[in-house]
Amino acid sequence: MTAGRALFLASTLAMIGMVVVVTAEGSPAVLPAVGVALAYATINLWGVLDPRLAMFAPVMVRLPDAGNVIALTFDDGPHPTTTRAVLETLARFGVQATFFVLGEKVRAAPDVLREIARAGHTIGIHGDRHDRLLSLRSPKRIVAELEHARACVAEIIGHKPCLFRPPVGHVSPRTAVAARQLGLTIVGWSVRGRDGLARTSASDVERRVCAGVRAGAIVLLHDAAEQGDREPAGVAALPAILEHAIHAGLQCIALPSNGNR
Repeated sequence: MTAGRALFLASTLAMIGMVVVVTAEGSPAVLPAVGVALAYATINLWGVLDPRLAMFAPVMVRLPDAGNVIALTFDDGPHPTTTRAVLETLARFGVQATFFVLGEKVRAAPDVLREIARAGHTIGIHGDRHDRLLSLRSPKRIVAELEHARACVAEIIGHKPCLFRPPVGHVSPRTAVAARQLGLTIVGWSVRGRDGLARTSASDVERRVCAGVRAGAIVLLHDAAEQGDREPAGVAALPAILEHAIHAGLQCIALPSNGNR
C-alpha cells in the first residue's frame, strides 16, 4: 500500500469516526467535525493534484528495478516542428523516450506520430484534448475521451497504447475508474522541468532536471506547447540534459509499451 493510499484510508476512518461522534453528541462536536471535514477535503485534493501519492490508483512514478536507467517522457504533442526537433536530438544521442500524445494533435499531424513510432519510441496517450478538468468529468466521459484518443493512435501505429498520463497529472477516483476499465497504466513522474510554462527558460529546465534526476527517474518534459506553436524550453534544454545523463552514467530508455510496472 502506498503512503498516499494509507493516508486516504486513515483520513476516511477519521471522518467516519467524527460522523459517529456528531451523531451521538450533537452540537458540542460540530466544531471539531468541521475541522475534520476540512482536513479530509484537503487530503483528498492533495491526492488528486499530486500523482506521486498514488492515493486513488496505482501510478508509475519511477522505473522498477531500474539499475542506471532513466525514462524521458514528453507531453502535449505531436507538433510538426517542435516534436521533430525532439526526435532529431534523441536520434543524435541514440536514445529512446516515451511520448504522451493528444488525440486532436494526432489527427492534425499523423505523419509526426508515424515518425515517433518508426524511431522506436513508446507512445502513450495524454487525452483527446488537453482537458484540464478531465479528472472531474464522469467516468463514462473520461472513458469516451481516452478511447477516442487511443483509436486515433491505433489507426496510425496499429495498436492501442496502454500508457496514460492524465492532463496536468491529476488523478481523481473517477480517473482511476476509467483507467482501470480501459486497462491503462497511469504514468506520473519523479522529476519535471516545468517547461510547459511559457516563462520557463532552457537554463531553468536544465538546472531543475539535472539536479533532480537519479537512477530510476521518470522525467517529465514537453515536445509541444499545450496550445499554439510555442517551443517549450525543454526542447532547447534536451541536449544538455542528455549530456548530463551520459556523464552521470545513466542510460535513457522508453517506458515499457505494455504498461508493466
